[in-house]
Amino acid sequence: MEWSYVPGPVRGDEAEALGVFWREGMESCEGLLAPELETRCRVLAEREAFTGAKGASAQGFVEDSRGTRLFLVGLGKPEEARGEDLFRAGAAEVARRAAEKGCVSLGLAAPGASDPVRSRALAEGVVLGTYRFHKYKARDEKDRFRLPDRVLVAGGDEEGCRRGAILGACQNYARDLANEPGNVVTPEAFAREARALARRYDGTCVVLDEGQLAAKGMNALLAVGRGSANPPRLVHLIRRHPEARVRVAVVGKGVTFDSGGLNIKPGDSMRTMKGDKSGACVALGVFRAVCELDLPLELHVVVGAAENMPDGGSFRPDDILRAYNGKTIEVDNTDAEGRLTLADALAYAGEQHPDRLVDLATLTGACVVALGENTAGLFSPDDALAEALAGASRASGERLWRLPMDDERLKKQLKSPVADLVNCGSRWGGAITAALFLEAFVPPGTAWAHLDIAGVDTVKEPFGWSPKGATGFGVRCLASWLETL
Repeated sequence: MEWSYVPGPVRGDEAEALGVFWREGMESCEGLLAPELETRCRVLAEREAFTGAKGASAQGFVEDSRGTRLFLVGLGKPEEARGEDLFRAGAAEVARRAAEKGCVSLGLAAPGASDPVRSRALAEGVVLGTYRFHKYKARDEKDRFRLPDRVLVAGGDEEGCRRGAILGACQNYARDLANEPGNVVTPEAFAREARALARRYDGTCVVLDEGQLAAKGMNALLAVGRGSANPPRLVHLIRRHPEARVRVAVVGKGVTFDSGGLNIKPGDSMRTMKGDKSGACVALGVFRAVCELDLPLELHVVVGAAENMPDGGSFRPDDILRAYNGKTIEVDNTDAEGRLTLADALAYAGEQHPDRLVDLATLTGACVVALGENTAGLFSPDDALAEALAGASRASGERLWRLPMDDERLKKQLKSPVADLVNCGSRWGGAITAALFLEAFVPPGTAWAHLDIAGVDTVKEPFGWSPKGATGFGVRCLASWLETL
């Protein structure tokens, strides 16, 4: 997409589709529209009984030779606006509708677009809202969908739009990878993708195969992948910057398909398990965003990639595993496999001596029960890091909610009579006990946070800027946080 900007009012002939953001009770369009176009907007609003109420929309034509499609987006009352979510979601809806009509150019007229933060949100919305994963579908000749070649933002900030477009594209990249099925993205295929990123952005990629994992004592990750014909891999992507003053590690859960192992999932629960690698896909998206934004920091992305399958070589309940940091783990349930892959990956990432360490994982159904399907769980013993991530989530519109990690009674559930830890406790407080398990593999004194994205990694029905399928949740949140460092 080519982005352009007009300092003065937009005319009706400057784009095939035009989205106008309208506050409830707004007396004028604040100089964003040429007089004749503003009149057309008012006629459309009156005809469609559009008042500018929050979330409302209207659609019509500007009656001129070009026949510009006009979309009105309601912002509600000023006090109803929270952050930039309404602008991001509104831009996504307008862009999606315009793309479905085959419009080659799109204009946006939104109050306050000169603010870099708002321009960034508008650009994110356009890029995220026009995402589709149709790689394996036959072409429908009746489908008019096309991405706009040019996007015009009235009074927009160029740098804000540039950064928003980058972040949207990086989140779409994570969506693409997460939407790929398990027969395409195996642990080795994931490693190849990481190597390609390293080549593209002049980074470094280290991949440990099953022999090297065994030599290093990464037996937790090895155990998870033992029942699969596709052996596990540990992927370590490194991006260094000459002006870096901070070193950050991002760890992603990379279970490329999760059958549950010998504690096999029911058939319905096994659907969407190609998305159990979403944390790892987001981690790669973050790597790409850091490189494209040229953030002055040193970034380490670590992924334990494995496929959890049942066969004669699978790990079993009652097995005892010795993880990379030497701690032993009694296996209670082979479907609590993600925390085993993360145990070795976190211990390995800790050896890079990061100033901050964050992991993302589709870890527990308990987190979905607690927070629903629109909010991820945030766990951290570090108040400053937790608040920094929460602030970034408010900016990106990717909701996080902090849950406690100081419940000693819950922590006792992880005690084993035969090993240092058991890999899961009871169903009560399951998201918390999972986070407490992970903490045992983070080097003491490390500023660490865990994001449980099990409820938000995919959506069944489109809403806001999220189409059906993988969301790429966390790319923009973590990139926004990293920008503050």
